[in-house]
Amino acid sequence: MNKIFCVALLLATTCIFAQVKLQGVVKDSLQNPLELANVVAINQATSGLESYGITDANGNFKLQLGKNGSYKIQVSYIGLKTFEEVLTTDENDITKVYTLQTDKSLDEVEISYEMPVTIRGDTLIYNADSFSDGTERKLEDILENLPGVEINENGQIEVEGKVVNKLMVNGKDFFDGDTKLAIKNIPSKAVDKIQVLRNYSEVGQLSGVRNNQDNVAMNIKLKEGKESFWFGNVTAAVGTSPEDELYLVQPKLFYYSPKYSLNFIGDINNTGEAALTRRDIRGFGGGFRAPSSSSGTSINLGDNSLNFLTNQDNALKIENKLATGNFSYSPKQSLDLSGFLIYNTSRILSKENSFVQYTNSDLGIPDERTEQSSEERSNQGLLKLSASYKPNFNNQLDYDVLARVSEDSQDQNILSSVIGNTVQVDEVNPYSINQNLNYYYTLNENNIFALEAQHLIKDEDPFYNARLGNDPNSEDPFDTTAEAIGLDTSLQTYNLTQDRRIKSNQLDAKLDYYNILNTKSNINFTLGTILSRQDFNSDIFQFLEDGSQFAPTPTFNNGRATNDIQYNFSDIYLGVHYRVKVGKFTFTPGFSVHAYGNKNTQFGVTYEDNFFRLLPDFETRIQFKKSESLTLKYDMRNQFTDVTRLAEGLVLNSFNSIQFGEPELQNALSNNISLLYSSFNLFNYTNVFARAAYSSNIDQIRSLTNFENVIRTSTFFNSNFADENVSVFGRVQRTFGKVRATINTSFNYSKINQFIQGSQSLNEGFTQTYTPGIRTNFKVAPNVSFNYRYSITNNNQGSRETKFITNAPSIDFDAYIWKKVTFRTNYSYTNQDLGNGESQSFQNWDASLSYRKDRDAKWEYEIKATNLLDIDSQVRNSANNISVFSSETFIQPRFITFRFVYTL
Repeated sequence: MNKIFCVALLLATTCIFAQVKLQGVVKDSLQNPLELANVVAINQATSGLESYGITDANGNFKLQLGKNGSYKIQVSYIGLKTFEEVLTTDENDITKVYTLQTDKSLDEVEISYEMPVTIRGDTLIYNADSFSDGTERKLEDILENLPGVEINENGQIEVEGKVVNKLMVNGKDFFDGDTKLAIKNIPSKAVDKIQVLRNYSEVGQLSGVRNNQDNVAMNIKLKEGKESFWFGNVTAAVGTSPEDELYLVQPKLFYYSPKYSLNFIGDINNTGEAALTRRDIRGFGGGFRAPSSSSGTSINLGDNSLNFLTNQDNALKIENKLATGNFSYSPKQSLDLSGFLIYNTSRILSKENSFVQYTNSDLGIPDERTEQSSEERSNQGLLKLSASYKPNFNNQLDYDVLARVSEDSQDQNILSSVIGNTVQVDEVNPYSINQNLNYYYTLNENNIFALEAQHLIKDEDPFYNARLGNDPNSEDPFDTTAEAIGLDTSLQTYNLTQDRRIKSNQLDAKLDYYNILNTKSNINFTLGTILSRQDFNSDIFQFLEDGSQFAPTPTFNNGRATNDIQYNFSDIYLGVHYRVKVGKFTFTPGFSVHAYGNKNTQFGVTYEDNFFRLLPDFETRIQFKKSESLTLKYDMRNQFTDVTRLAEGLVLNSFNSIQFGEPELQNALSNNISLLYSSFNLFNYTNVFARAAYSSNIDQIRSLTNFENVIRTSTFFNSNFADENVSVFGRVQRTFGKVRATINTSFNYSKINQFIQGSQSLNEGFTQTYTPGIRTNFKVAPNVSFNYRYSITNNNQGSRETKFITNAPSIDFDAYIWKKVTFRTNYSYTNQDLGNGESQSFQNWDASLSYRKDRDAKWEYEIKATNLLDIDSQVRNSANNISVFSSETFIQPRFITFRFVYTL
């Protein structure tokens, strides 16, 4: 890897220093500097774009040109006449002053090359062709080349450090704005412009009264075609692996017209290349945002769906089927209808070996080695329908409904060095219906009303079964736990089962009134409510040898093995916020007053808690320049738990993790403060982003954990010990000609109070990560991207301290050869030092070779190989407040496939 790094560094250095600098100032006829004027240099020999620049507030520009070359320089500004000249370079830097004249004739000089980046107000426009080198196939490939744009580890698009929360195609929502589905499937050759919409507001009436600085959307403009046109591609593949024959079929079809659009993405394969993973689908929110998200109240309804053990990217075998459809239709200008349907089915096999060391060896908890294999099956379906009616600017009515259903199961076989062999079965068939109704009304230029309401119905029915071996004539590790639960210990097998049912019903609504006091300030009054009810029933029983059921009576927890609880929560609040602009500053102080009501009834007893609370918040923003700002935020939040932590009866998370709740739990309070700095400078091609956040939790809800061998029993209580968390993230990105350098840094410190075996201890964790990278963007030469991740994790867990050091270099290489052949390869190596003289490592290497007659060819042929080194497993080490965990996860072997791609 050191040799590869040196080659990449030499390539970058050569490109930087084999250039001359053209710099200067652009002014108007009155000698006033022009900000955001465009300066482009076109290579006379190749007719291609050599360099471009945008002037800063003082009219300064700077371009990098090749030595001893001839370039056409074009300088343009909206409303002024474009200036042209031919410039010849030698080996010395050049300084110029360009003066643009008023364009009285309206006969502009024709711009022979489009600007790669254009700024129009809050909109940043990238010309896709300016950042393409011929190896791109998907939207993702183009986005990775854009300055200021990153794709993070979660597959989300980030612009200037802010996550893009909505993506549109030709102004129409693409699967309700989901970015990952778009970047992985929209063909790159269909993309003309990429518009970044900063300070984005979906409701035009509210754009001037709400703080939208952190809202970023992206619109993909397609290349000009007919008024109604299809585009997309169909990929088919066959291949071999050591055990199975491989197959893949992925149709991706898109239709756009002025009135409606249709999108279809399908996927059938056993190669593990899922267009959407089941985790992506579970996180697919459909664009819903709770009206109370900024009220200061957080209530957790819990998630009782199946938490699969296997990350779909690291499985031994994967079979996946996906069918998705998205539509939008505008029967008239005032009405927009849209929706999507997603159906996914997956079958996954996994295998993992792990080793767990518990935090405090003095507590007598034995370390545990496990060998685990599982078969996981998931069927998921989502349907969303939306309507937006805008008869005029003063009225807008939106309605959305999202229905979700799934059928999930997981079979596990676990061999533990402590417990022995265990067979577990998890099943759940949940469904939910989420409805959203919003109405926005502008009474006049000074008075605006907004009604937002959301209703959620959720029904979850997890089923759990565990079978453990038992010797009635001797003491087994599980015997003490079995006796405490009240099981029959005379059988050869413990066959332990639990049925659960959780029904949730929640209404979240608010009415906002905005009074615009003047051009610089407005005041906002909010009246809102959250009303929720949860019903929780659970039943633990044991299957006997004759198939009958035995209801146990625990010897602790008042003998309660069942639950039948109703939990009602209410919050009625009034909020006031004042927003004022003073020069470069925007201040938004405010507060909300809440009347809370909590009531849960179980075992014939009702527990009730009603109280008032004042929650302050404020935001201060400094706008240094159009693309440079600093934002400080503070808020106090009241956090409420879900019904399962209030339930007094036993709940089996698994055979070795048992909990029972506390019906008189109180809310937890947190103070949160954050600082965000963002700067995007097209004059010197520098993008800087930094974020710091601090949170302190007061009266936190905690678990009191006791171990019997490795069997964990937990209950909950409120503690005055405060937990704290500090996180800092920063990114600096700079472009030097055709080379872009980036460095990301992150720091995270956490302080958690833990209670194990009746003892309180403090867990402190500190993680620091540094990720430098360098990337080239040549039009006619191979491109390379090199990244290096260096991470140090320290964890002080009572009497045990751990330290992990991770070194992970990676390199991507792509080449467009003879304008027909594309070669792409990527290699990564990960080494983790365990801090005890031992280290673990794994590596991965993928490659592909494709052929198409030219860029406009309909057919493309590709050979693709994954895991070329045939690595059989990956390693992972981590630490939390209870244990230190290391694992070896077995992955798919070497796959080689031959593919046909047909482009519409």
